[in-house]
Amino acid sequence: MTHVESGLGREMASLRADDPFLVEAPSQALALTGYLASVLMTAAATVVAIGIDSGMSIPNVSLVFVIPVIIAGVIYGLGASICSAILGALAYNFFLTEPRYTLAVSDPANVWAIALLLFVGLIVSSVAFTSRRRATNAALLTKQATLLQDYSRDIGAAADTKAVVSITSKALAALFNVPAVVILMTGNEAVSVNSAGGLELQAADLDAARSSLVMRSVARAGVYPAVASRFDFWPVPAAAGEDAVIGIAFAPGQRPSSPQTSVDIIARILALALDCQRLWAGRGSPA
Repeated sequence: MTHVESGLGREMASLRADDPFLVEAPSQALALTGYLASVLMTAAATVVAIGIDSGMSIPNVSLVFVIPVIIAGVIYGLGASICSAILGALAYNFFLTEPRYTLAVSDPANVWAIALLLFVGLIVSSVAFTSRRRATNAALLTKQATLLQDYSRDIGAAADTKAVVSITSKALAALFNVPAVVILMTGNEAVSVNSAGGLELQAADLDAARSSLVMRSVARAGVYPAVASRFDFWPVPAAAGEDAVIGIAFAPGQRPSSPQTSVDIIARILALALDCQRLWAGRGSPA
């Protein structure tokens, strides 16, 4: 158990530290930081562009304003990147096109130049954001695969049903970075509850868990029949004896788009492990 818990703890800490994309939307503070950084980077690009324009004649000086768009898209996301693109087009118009220090444009060619700069900025922001998201998803999938591999190994070494349930709840909490619970049920009664993440079950949660097991379907929090539940529940029917229910408490508005695949993998491993534990218990103890 020491190895199991320390391993899951390291995985949970790693997911929390490196992958806020996992289940959490960007915080308001992070969004504000991104927009502030966009303003500052665009201001710096404006100073550089004005310096270049005053010292030499370069026809493509407007491309300096693309640099903040790329940096904002890679680091802070789409919103900050689009902000940089719009600010860059306005700054180019205000400081570098005639008449200067006004948003009026006297030369029709400059109108097209400003529009092209804005268009290029928007395209670049989309590409930068997409690249960032793909890199984040690739890192996330790698860590998820590692955690599931460790879970399957640790669950096979579990000494008893209590250890199986404890390992599973911790693995779910680490995988989704939210509170999780595993409930063993006999008939309509919960005989064992093991939670990870600090969120304890309430009566409405238990009712939703029972409904999920009876209906053999996912009971999603806030949706009938789990209207008052804080957990999404997945049934884990066993071949014999006690059934199990997996619960995951996603924060409102932060549920992953497709948690089903990972939960199904854990549910199948859990069902097999529980059946093996009961088989071993019936024979005495595992070798």
